[in-house]
Amino acid sequence: MTSTVPNAVQHTDATEPITMFGPDFPYAYDDFLAHPAGIGQIPATEHGTEVAVIGGGLSGIVAAYELMKMGLRPVVYEADEIGGRLRTVGFDGCGSELTAEMGAMRFPPSSTALQHYIDLVGLETKPFPNPLSPATPSTVVDLKGTSHYARTVDDLPQVYREVMDAWNRCLEEGADFSDMNRAMRERDVPRIREIWAELVHKLDNQTFYGFLCDSDAFKSFRHREIFGQVGFGTGGWDTDFPNSILEILRVVYTEADDHHRSIVGGSQQLPLRLWDREPQKIVHWPLGTSLSSLHGGEPRPAVTRLHRTAGNRITVTDATGDIRTYPAAVFTGQSWLLLSKIDCDDALFPIDHWTAMERTHYMESSKLFVPVDRPFWLDRAVDDTGVPTGRDVMSMTLTDRMTRGTYLLDDGPDRPAVICLSYTWCDDSLKWLPLSPNERMDVMLKSLGEIYPGVDIRKHIIGNPVTVSWENEPYFMGAFKANLPGHYRYQRRLFTHFMQDRLPADRRGLFLAGDDISWTAGWAEGAVQTALNAVWGVMTQFGGATDATNPGPGDVFDDIAPVELPED
Repeated sequence: MTSTVPNAVQHTDATEPITMFGPDFPYAYDDFLAHPAGIGQIPATEHGTEVAVIGGGLSGIVAAYELMKMGLRPVVYEADEIGGRLRTVGFDGCGSELTAEMGAMRFPPSSTALQHYIDLVGLETKPFPNPLSPATPSTVVDLKGTSHYARTVDDLPQVYREVMDAWNRCLEEGADFSDMNRAMRERDVPRIREIWAELVHKLDNQTFYGFLCDSDAFKSFRHREIFGQVGFGTGGWDTDFPNSILEILRVVYTEADDHHRSIVGGSQQLPLRLWDREPQKIVHWPLGTSLSSLHGGEPRPAVTRLHRTAGNRITVTDATGDIRTYPAAVFTGQSWLLLSKIDCDDALFPIDHWTAMERTHYMESSKLFVPVDRPFWLDRAVDDTGVPTGRDVMSMTLTDRMTRGTYLLDDGPDRPAVICLSYTWCDDSLKWLPLSPNERMDVMLKSLGEIYPGVDIRKHIIGNPVTVSWENEPYFMGAFKANLPGHYRYQRRLFTHFMQDRLPADRRGLFLAGDDISWTAGWAEGAVQTALNAVWGVMTQFGGATDATNPGPGDVFDDIAPVELPED
């Protein structure tokens, strides 16, 4: 993909594709999953033992699926519906072929552990129409009332190439981009750790915006402003400016914002298919067993209380009042739920882990989609005299207006299609919060009407809008974690929680998972990786082990553990 402002020049001598391999924890989850020895086993005496899995998002379903394969009996609790932020919805009255991705909608090829499960359940992917990507017929960048039409970055004014060059120089000079990119492609763990350790010590207290301002390449406020509004990869990143620069470096190092693909038919199919899947390699349970069959088709309802009971067990109360006690549990919901929606004992976690959860910073995010009769944006535009201009009548749009990012999604010229009228984060998302779906749509159509004055979008709409504001969702309270400066230590505590031999004996048995405790929050890959960490932790607690030829994340932890910053 040619992004609006590319991450950096790619190395033509690279021998390996990039993956989300580090930099904080450079462990090859894709190799771990692909190994013929499997990811571990437990003693036969533990077969059939129940383990609570709280949260039926991707992380919870992956954890439950792998625990089931080992011979344990996962008991999944889900407050809403299986999928979490892999939420695919339809439009009333428009047929099943039209869907909208309310949460995760684009996935980078570097998400190789995620891809393992996509392939496992037989899903297909296709290129996602990001700004200026080959899958996008055209892009319009509209800033300060002036629009620029482009099919490639070369069609944009010179100032955009200046911003692109400034970002590339900023990454090279301030973050050793080329060196790290090469080390990650080659999976050179010592070099990755050497580069990253220095950057963590140097940059943990730095914001994204401060990092730009400290670079000679970004001395121009105008360049910084354009960069914030247009950004790189998927669009403007000014909503991320207050966040830690380490969060941004993780994205660019792993190319998480490049070459995106969508899941054909909707991302929620992935957890739903894993829920129904009957694995061929399974211990203890008969062939034909699935998570669905173990649950009678439906997960347990929302968890309302978690507490420790005698023998250091985890006792779970659900919304029906049912109380069950388990020797181990995996919690995969967003961590703020443990502070608000669920009544928790302080004894569940060490106090410094509670502090880390309280300090977790979540990004707000909102989307609104409408169904349309056809991809009319591919019609050829004409000028006021009726002469063809050679342009599409409407394009994927990046703007500083309220809509910020507008995406055009179709499955062919003669079929109904979908427009994501607006996708926004943080303050831009909060601006929409008080408005109803129709009020949001009206404001969005007004903004787009100012960019495309001759296009009547409304006449093509064939159904009611669907919208989400993740900060207003009661079981999420935000879209995804994004560390602020100084939060690295908190993140390390939560990510490493699966290594419970480091914890007091009376604080073990409850394992955290989910993308918000991962180093790559907001990406489904982080949900998968932390689920596998938790599975390793549960397996170890039950006296199990991995095969010597396929060590798990905990087996190699001491060799690749995240940098530990001093507390004093």
